[in-house]
Amino acid sequence: MPELIIYQSKGEGELFVQHSPQDMTPVASGETIVTVSIDDNQTYQEMDGFGASFTDSSAYLINQVLVDEQRTELMSKLFDPQDGIGLSVLRNPMGASDYARDIYSYNDLPEQETDPELTRFSISHDEEDIIPLLQRALELNPEIKLMASPWSAPGWMKTGGSMIAGELKKEYYQAYADYFVRYIKSYANSGLPTYAVTSQNEPLYEPHHYPSMLMLPEAQTDFIKNYLKPSFVKHNIHTKILCYDHNWDRPDYPLTVLEQANECVDGVAWHWYGGNPSAQTEVFQAFAGKEVHFTEGSGGEWIPPFEQAFSNVIRTGIEILKNHSKSFVLWNMALDENNGPTVPGFGRSTCRGIVQINQQTRELTYTLDYYALAHFSKCIRPKALRIASSSGKDSIYSVAFKNKDHSIAAVLFNDGEKAEDVAVKLQNEDILEFRLEAKSVVTFMINNQK
Repeated sequence: MPELIIYQSKGEGELFVQHSPQDMTPVASGETIVTVSIDDNQTYQEMDGFGASFTDSSAYLINQVLVDEQRTELMSKLFDPQDGIGLSVLRNPMGASDYARDIYSYNDLPEQETDPELTRFSISHDEEDIIPLLQRALELNPEIKLMASPWSAPGWMKTGGSMIAGELKKEYYQAYADYFVRYIKSYANSGLPTYAVTSQNEPLYEPHHYPSMLMLPEAQTDFIKNYLKPSFVKHNIHTKILCYDHNWDRPDYPLTVLEQANECVDGVAWHWYGGNPSAQTEVFQAFAGKEVHFTEGSGGEWIPPFEQAFSNVIRTGIEILKNHSKSFVLWNMALDENNGPTVPGFGRSTCRGIVQINQQTRELTYTLDYYALAHFSKCIRPKALRIASSSGKDSIYSVAFKNKDHSIAAVLFNDGEKAEDVAVKLQNEDILEFRLEAKSVVTFMINNQK
C-alpha cells in the first residue's frame, strides 16, 4: 500500500488539518459509494503553481507593520515548501494598482513634461518593501516564478495625462515597450527574473477611482506585435507575453489578439469576475500550444463567510485547473483590518487578502484564502502534470496531478448538501475509502509511485 498524506478542511474549526488514513471517517454500510477515478496515463498541462500578489499595500503591511519575528514566520508559512504551503507564482503590479498607498509609476513627471527616452525611469519605489520580500520568497522557494502586470502606463504617455483612465497614445507605444524592458532589466539586476508579463491589467475596465487604462484588442495586438515583442527580441529578453488579463466573459478579446499576433503571444491570462472558466478551454482549443494562466481572483465580503467563501475558492480553483490553467493566482497577499490600504479616493474596499494584518494591533490572521490555496499548493508542486480524474457524481469535484517525484496529488471537494461516501481509485487500484462531508475538501498525496 502506498504512503498517503492527507489534509482536510471541514469548516472554520478544521482548516487544512493533516490526517492519517485511519483518522478519516469510514464509509457507512449500505450507502452508495461515489467512485473517483484517477489515471496518470492521460496528461494535460504542466503547472507553474499557485500564489498571490505583493501589491504595494501588501508589501507595506508585511515589511513595515509586522515585527521581524512575525514576518519571518509568515514568509516561511507562505513560501517554504516543507514548513509552509510552498506558493510558487507571484504576480507583481508594475506601478500602482487599486491596492497602493498612493498613485505612482516608474516614470512620474511634472504636468506637461515627457520623457520618451525614459531617462528618469526608476524602480526605487519597489526597493523599499516589494523587492526585499520577493528576494526572501525566492530564497525560501527557488522555484517561484514572477509575473508582472501594469494597471496603467505613466500618465504622460496617455490621452488624459493621468494614470487614472484614458488610453495609451500611439506616439508612446515604443516608449511603453521600452518601459517594460527597463522594468525587466531592473528587476533582473536585483536577482528577480520576470517569467511573464501581461500588457495591461483588465484592459476593458476603465474605472475612475484607481489606476487603469483602456486597451481595446486592436490596440493590444498592435502594441504586442509591433512594439513589445520586437523590443524583447532586440534586448534578448525571453519573458513570456500573455494577452488579455481579464474576465472569462469576453473570450472574443484574446481570440482576436491571438488571431492577429499569434507568433508574438505565449498565452492568455484570465480573471474570475465574470463568465465561466470554460472560456479558458474555448480559447485553448482554438489556439493549440498557447498557455493558459489564471492571474487574479479575490475573495471578499461580497461572498458570505464561511461556507460560500471557502467553497468558492476550492470549487472554482478545481475548475480553473481542469480548464488547462498552468497557474492559480489570487489577489492581495495581505490586507489590513479595513481591507486596505487603497489608493486615495478609492472608497470602501471589500476584498480579502491571503492574510490580514491589523495596523493598530499588528495581529496577523491567516484567512480562508490561505487555507484554500494550501489545499492546492502544498501537494501540487511546480512542474506537476495534470492527469485525468473523473467522479461518479457531479457534486464531487476532483482534480489530480503527477509531481516530478512521481507522487500523485489530488483535491476532492463535496459541493453537495449531504455527506458522500467516496472511493478513490488509481488505475483501478483501490487507494482510499472515506466519508466526505458536505462542503468539505480533502487533499491527498500518494507517495512511492514508480
